[in-house]
Amino acid sequence: MTDPLVTADWLGRRIGRSDVSVVDASLRMVGEPTTGRQDYDAGHIPGAVFFDIEALSDHASPLPHMLPAPETFAEAAGALGLRREATIVVYDSQGMFSAPRIWWTLRIMGFPSVFVLDGGLIAWRAQGGPVERTPATHPSTLLESVFDPDLVRDLDAVRDLLERREAQLVDARSRPRFRGEAPEPRAGLRPGHMPGACNLPWQDLVRPDATMKSAAELKAVFEAAGVDLAAPIVTTCGSGVTAAILALALARLGRLNVPVYDGSWTEWGGRADTAVATGA
Repeated sequence: MTDPLVTADWLGRRIGRSDVSVVDASLRMVGEPTTGRQDYDAGHIPGAVFFDIEALSDHASPLPHMLPAPETFAEAAGALGLRREATIVVYDSQGMFSAPRIWWTLRIMGFPSVFVLDGGLIAWRAQGGPVERTPATHPSTLLESVFDPDLVRDLDAVRDLLERREAQLVDARSRPRFRGEAPEPRAGLRPGHMPGACNLPWQDLVRPDATMKSAAELKAVFEAAGVDLAAPIVTTCGSGVTAAILALALARLGRLNVPVYDGSWTEWGGRADTAVATGA
C-alpha cells in the first residue's frame, strides 16, 4: 500500500482483526464549545482507542500540543495497546482535520504502518458503519522509544531554511490569516506569515464530503499555489495540526517524508525576534 489513506469500505472489511488498530484522534478547533473527547464519547468506531492530542503533548512547553518526549509517547501509546507490528488506522470526527497530525506523530515515533481513514467518522457513518459509546480498552504493550528527527522542524531550522532558501515553507492557514487581514484565534500572535512562505489553505485539499482530493487534483492544487513538488518542502500552519494535512497530501503524491514545523505560527508569530510579512 503506497497511498497513506484507506477507505471506510477497506476498514469495514478488516474491523476487529488483531493486526489492525483503530485510533480516534478527534480534536476541536480553538473556541469550539465541544472537545474531541466528547465527540469520541458520543460515538466512535468499534474498538477505537481515543488519542488525546492535548494530554499526550509536551506539557513543559507553553505552546499547544507540541510533540512529547519519545519516552513519554512510548509509554502512553503502550498504555493504549498500540503495537508497531500492527496496521494503525487514524481518524477524526470532522472527517479530515486532526487525524493527519497523529498519522505524522506515530510515524515520527517509530510506527511503520500508519494510515488515515479518508473522510473519517463522517465517511464511516455514511457507509453504514457501526459506532459504539463505550470506551475501548486493549491490553497494554511495552514499547521502546523511537524518534525520527527528519519528519519535524523547529524554530531554528525554519529560520535557517528561510535564510538559505533551502526549502519551500508552505502555510496551511486561511488566506486572510496568511495575509495578515484576519486576527489569529490565539491571543498575542502577530498577524501575517513567515517571509518567503507560500500559502495553501488546507481546505483546498479536501472535498465537501470531507474526503481528500485525488492525487491528480492535489498535484494541480499544489502547483497552482506555486509549490515545486520536486524541491524540498516544509509545512506549517497555526499550531502544527493542519500542516500535517499538507504533509499527508504530499505523501499521497509520493513525497512520504515531508517535515512539519511543530511550533508553527503560534511559536513564530508569538515572538518578538522573528520576521513577519503581510500581504500575498
